[in-house]
Amino acid sequence: MHESHLVFNMSSFTFTRLESCLEQPMDSSIHEVINYTPSLLPAKNYDADTTEPVSCGLQTLDELLSWKRSEANPFNVAVVPLAPREPPLASCPRRTLVSHDMMGGYLDDRFVQGTSAEAPYAFYHWQSIDIFNYFTHNMVTIPPAVWTNAAHKHGVVVIGTFITEWKDGATACEAFLKEEESYRAVADKLVQISHYYSFDGWLINIENTLSEVAVKNTPLFLRYLTDQMHERVSGSLVLWYDSVTENGQLNWQNELNQSNRIFFDACDGFFTNYNWTEQNLEWMSDYSGVQGRKADIYVGVDVFARGKVVGGMFETNKALEIIRKHDFSTAIFAPGWVYETHDDKTEFRKNQDRFWALLSDYLYIHRPVLPLPFISSSCQGFGKAVYWRGKHEKNMSWFNLTAQEIQPMYYHKELEGQGWLRSRGCPEDAWNGGCSLLLEGLIPCVIFSIHVPLPSKTLVSFICKPSAGITVSLELKTTDASLGIQEVKRETSSWRHQMSIQDAFSGVKMKESFCPLLVTVCRCLQLESCGCALKDICVSIQRNGEPQDTPFSCRMGEIMLQDVASLQVPPELVKGLCIYDIVWLRGAGTLPESTSPCLHLNATLRWDYQINLVRYFRVYWRQLRGPDPRIPPGQLLLVGRAYSNLFRVTELAVPDPPGLLELVVEPVIMKGFPVPESHWGRRSLSYTDFTQ
Repeated sequence: MHESHLVFNMSSFTFTRLESCLEQPMDSSIHEVINYTPSLLPAKNYDADTTEPVSCGLQTLDELLSWKRSEANPFNVAVVPLAPREPPLASCPRRTLVSHDMMGGYLDDRFVQGTSAEAPYAFYHWQSIDIFNYFTHNMVTIPPAVWTNAAHKHGVVVIGTFITEWKDGATACEAFLKEEESYRAVADKLVQISHYYSFDGWLINIENTLSEVAVKNTPLFLRYLTDQMHERVSGSLVLWYDSVTENGQLNWQNELNQSNRIFFDACDGFFTNYNWTEQNLEWMSDYSGVQGRKADIYVGVDVFARGKVVGGMFETNKALEIIRKHDFSTAIFAPGWVYETHDDKTEFRKNQDRFWALLSDYLYIHRPVLPLPFISSSCQGFGKAVYWRGKHEKNMSWFNLTAQEIQPMYYHKELEGQGWLRSRGCPEDAWNGGCSLLLEGLIPCVIFSIHVPLPSKTLVSFICKPSAGITVSLELKTTDASLGIQEVKRETSSWRHQMSIQDAFSGVKMKESFCPLLVTVCRCLQLESCGCALKDICVSIQRNGEPQDTPFSCRMGEIMLQDVASLQVPPELVKGLCIYDIVWLRGAGTLPESTSPCLHLNATLRWDYQINLVRYFRVYWRQLRGPDPRIPPGQLLLVGRAYSNLFRVTELAVPDPPGLLELVVEPVIMKGFPVPESHWGRRSLSYTDFTQ
């Protein structure tokens, strides 16, 4: 991070934010005259030192009521829509909610475009949960977009938190719950915020006493908020936390009962406190207020095991066993315990996988319903390096959950006899992103459990690195597309096709990469199907030669399924690239030709492109020429990866003025082949000092 000795924001164009895109002629260079004026960027949305975009919550009632869409943070808008699931949430009889409360929140995940964290916390067991709640002690917790993007890819609903606490919380509640107009104003703002940032609802947590008037209006507030959310945000949820009772007292019940039912009846669900016993669950099972809505009762489990609770820590499974025995949903609070309480952060993946493996008997696998193309390199959204096609694109530790791709199933099972099976993310080598899927064991296993309708012709490819002495096959399990996933047992037409990397397919080419460990093998095959839907992608490992104990390993680099017809459609052009919100900094570090502290360019880029067609965009820059026109343009240098049509260039060291540079956006499309440079977005920027 550079020290900013000077901050100045300039321009012969005097536009701000979105208006700038409309005013910039698309066929001309942007010209900047560097002036020493303060940055106009809102401090709460941008890092003060680097102008990097960040996520944040709202602290006070006044801040909530004054929230305006025009002043919101466009970088924190989730760009991934909520994927449908099989079975859908409404059909799940026992759901799993994860409430992520870790170290105050807004840590490495607040950096919308990612950060260079050495050992971050991440979550990647999405297929085992239904709802993700981002929890902090801000009054209004807006989930960072990186979490919403990752969850939505897997069909997981994301909810923020509205919380009031202590004396200040009581004062705020008396203010907004005093009458219909005031509680509707708060609800309207919460709906607007959720709609703008593209997340799916709220956990309402009132942890302070309420006056007679305030508690009378609370169910009305909940019902109005729930109705408005359902109207504006498809699939949204409003949940109530077990805290205040109908007489306004702060009195955690650890169950749903007559004293708090009035709040449950006004919204979508009830999150119980953590100090329950099995007797509480038995009583609730027979309580009339629960009947027909058992799935809407989320029995809280504190992973830190604070207070008198069942289970917790690596014995959280004990709590889930009892909860599922009585057919309730569960809310797992603070599973970041596996990260927070273990000093050796390099063991995070091991601890995370152990924790969720212990719960696996009480969780239910859900399939995201995805259109083709389906592509995944199993990237978990962090790593020791950034890989592209098996090569290092950047050698640095990094974290960005938006980069997380559809996650496989993670196993660690002991089998009959001496057999065993394990699958885990491995950051030591990857094809794309930050890790590969490392398989170790002796038998076939499911990697992805998904629901993908297949076209008449599908191109299937996979890339892997097997150890010696084994045969690796990819197996696709399908069902009749007219049957739902819940009807798989009744399927009337199903087929499976194995692709072995040691089979000799006509026209299939084996490709070697420059990966550092083993030769990577790529196989492609065109499959023909009719009325089929893919439900599982499996890998089968078979031993070569005579039967014997043969330990194996296989790194799965990437699996891709494409509609053959779509491959004939030419790629789109990046259109409308514009540059605005420019801030210049003088900081540490120097370029070879510079004799003074570096000049750093910070600017926002925006362009037009269909997000669903790309994995991400590469953003480059290059120097076009200096004062001497005989100097040829410089080479393109990578700035970073963008996962939306918006990217903030930060701390880009550029030559001293006068200068001319070009910013370039390359789409990396889902089809897997390079987009011609003629289709990239380009914009030039010239700049001079005000004295020149």
